[in-house]
Amino acid sequence: MPGRVCCCCAALRPRYKRLVDNIFPEDPKDGLVKADMEKLTFYAVSAPEKLDRIGAYLAERLTRDVARHRYGYVLIAMEALDQLLMACHSQSIKPFVESFLHMVAKLLESGEPKLQVLGTNSFVKFANIEEDTPSYHRRYDFFVSRFSAMCHSRDPDPEIQNEIRIAGIRGIQGVVRKAVNDELRATIWEPQHMDKIVPSLLFNMQKIEDIDSRIGPPSSPTVGVKEENPSVLAENCFRELLGRATYGNMNNAVRPVFAHLDHHRLWDPNEFAVSCFKIIMYSIQAQYSHHVIQEILGHLDVRKRDSPRVRAGIIQVLLEAVAIAAKGSIGPTVLEVFNTLLKHLRISVDFELGDRRSSCESTTLSISSKESDERIVQNAIIQTIGFFGSNLPDYQRSEIMMFIMSKVPVLGTTSQSLDPSNLGDLGTRRIQIMLLRSLLMVTSGYKATTISNALPAPFLDPLLSPSLMEDSELRQLVLEILHNLIDRHDNRAKLRGIRIIPDVSDLKIKRDKISRQDVSFMKKHGQQLYRHIYLGCKEEDNVQKNFELLFTSLALTTIELANEEVVIDLIRLAIALQDIAIINEDNLPMFNRCGVMALVAAYLNFLSQMIAVPAFCQHVSKVIETRSVEAAYFLPETIFKDKSNLPKSLEKDETDLFFLTNKIAESLGGSGYNVERLSVPYVPQVTDEDRLSRRKSMVDTVSLQVDILSGCNIEDKVDNTEEITFEALKKAIDNNGLEEQEKEKRRLVIEKFQKAPFEEIAAQCETKANLLHDRLAQILELTIRPPPSPSGTMTMTAGHPHYHSVPVYEMKFPDLCVY
Repeated sequence: MPGRVCCCCAALRPRYKRLVDNIFPEDPKDGLVKADMEKLTFYAVSAPEKLDRIGAYLAERLTRDVARHRYGYVLIAMEALDQLLMACHSQSIKPFVESFLHMVAKLLESGEPKLQVLGTNSFVKFANIEEDTPSYHRRYDFFVSRFSAMCHSRDPDPEIQNEIRIAGIRGIQGVVRKAVNDELRATIWEPQHMDKIVPSLLFNMQKIEDIDSRIGPPSSPTVGVKEENPSVLAENCFRELLGRATYGNMNNAVRPVFAHLDHHRLWDPNEFAVSCFKIIMYSIQAQYSHHVIQEILGHLDVRKRDSPRVRAGIIQVLLEAVAIAAKGSIGPTVLEVFNTLLKHLRISVDFELGDRRSSCESTTLSISSKESDERIVQNAIIQTIGFFGSNLPDYQRSEIMMFIMSKVPVLGTTSQSLDPSNLGDLGTRRIQIMLLRSLLMVTSGYKATTISNALPAPFLDPLLSPSLMEDSELRQLVLEILHNLIDRHDNRAKLRGIRIIPDVSDLKIKRDKISRQDVSFMKKHGQQLYRHIYLGCKEEDNVQKNFELLFTSLALTTIELANEEVVIDLIRLAIALQDIAIINEDNLPMFNRCGVMALVAAYLNFLSQMIAVPAFCQHVSKVIETRSVEAAYFLPETIFKDKSNLPKSLEKDETDLFFLTNKIAESLGGSGYNVERLSVPYVPQVTDEDRLSRRKSMVDTVSLQVDILSGCNIEDKVDNTEEITFEALKKAIDNNGLEEQEKEKRRLVIEKFQKAPFEEIAAQCETKANLLHDRLAQILELTIRPPPSPSGTMTMTAGHPHYHSVPVYEMKFPDLCVY
């Protein structure tokens, strides 16, 4: 009988051996002898110093039974060990645990699946036991290796293979729990362990049939599902592992994921990669999200020479990670994300242009597919940049907007990172369009309290530069970005499309009273906005969308930023646009001229109803009615739908079809508007942007601000245009110099009042006052008693006490200026 010895020999054996022998029945089918097991347990609790001997003896018996294939007695020995472990928690249990782990290792090494599962189950029970004191010498290297190997079981029997894989996953889960709860928890996070654990879990997670069902936050599947499905169990173990990761060991847990995806070529298609990183982002602590993003960016750099679809797959994974991280703490990786993505955008453009040059030399059909693949990469980068930026807080989004804008290459300048020198015109244009598209996504939904926050000067100047380039798509993108930033009340959808709006009140426009900050912004930068709208209308390649966006720009400026002064400026701008079409100094095609006329009609119709001046509305309505009968091609509903019905010429004397400055001034003047500036035609000023944007001719934008008599009207401007001469240019430059002198003089006066002693200022003011009194006395004396030799006369009424011819003197007293 294997479990019993003779009575004589039994009396000489130590008690703990006799107690251990008694728990084994004659027939292993009868199972553990419970009464004798209770005696053994009581003895172990009463004499804990004997535990190590009990464990060693049990291990000796188990090793012998395994070698002799007595699996029934093996099951009994492991059950006894489990009960002893659950009952004993003293410090003396440490040597017993070593014997227990030795026996588990023996079972795992055997080739019998049942014994492997048995050993795994015992280890899992042990892992759930909380020990009183830490173990400083115990290591689980063997168990990590063995359980990881079991996760890759290739047993020909599917049921046995599934059973072994489940055991391996549960064993890894037990190792993780035991090691993390131990004081020496850092050992499990070492790369040599993570390189085995993580790929083993991912290998089983690949068997998930419905990936989309587990891409959200952690779920709690039933116990039955866990036991039956290795993929679900592996996923939950993976979530638990990541949830226990800390700041110092996060990277060690994430890097093996990249190795696994690379080895099994899971970036294209990347459904499994996306699901993995969604699990990672939802499982880790929120403050560690930036670690994962950094690792993805680093891997993108490593694989920068791979195929476009692989890079696109990695970027898509980055997008999904960013989408989750943006809801929490992103940390210091914001600029790093954009820097890396912009660098790979440049790399992708280089590859695409290189493929295109190769296609010119060798006519192969594979080049076009490579180009389309690179487009996929570029679109993924744009989408990631835009999505990342749009999910940032407003203060960070403003910085990112300026950061992206600073990277837009402009021919003639040196960009910070995207140097266009090696790209050529085509590559530069591609990068410009892609960056502006990403900026458009970043600005979507951005609501600044003041327009100066949305369009600071360092951002406004480079943003408006592309609006002067000879590319209609670039100009469209710039206008759409401006709309995102200016439209703070979501009115843009109501203004979509250029048309004559019968009743603007039906649109239910939302607006607030213009703030002081916005008034100040328009005083500083309003002319910049007007100038780019004006020049944008003069481009020959404008299509219907360009005119629609220009109309929306004027309408949004009216809604968000217009006070009485801005309204007058916008009317001057509209009349100047009308003059573009009538005079046609730029030799625009007839479609463009009619498009500009339609734009002016649509906008003045909108503006007149917004400011609600009846006489102004009447004039605008009358012109529109006349056009609808005599010149429908001047209205947006006709010109943009039927381009074939265009006039051969525009007659300058058909004033009934034009909006007249004098009538507009008359109508607004009666309602209290200051219409003096309406008599001064709007003309934009030259800036360096014309050179940087590479316009066709500098003469197109050369302008002079010419003072016109207040009595001038549209008829005079149509027939008479000012000629630009050298003298006129010299005069304009001289006037600019005088303005600078006046500004400097005012600055010095203000500085003097801030810093000079009070007594000095008072004495100077008294001197000026006395001088003014003397000069006024001289003026009165000259008016009453003129000198004998007049140089001119003025007529007084006969009833005047001094009725006679008196001279007219042009007297200037520059020293009368009292500060």
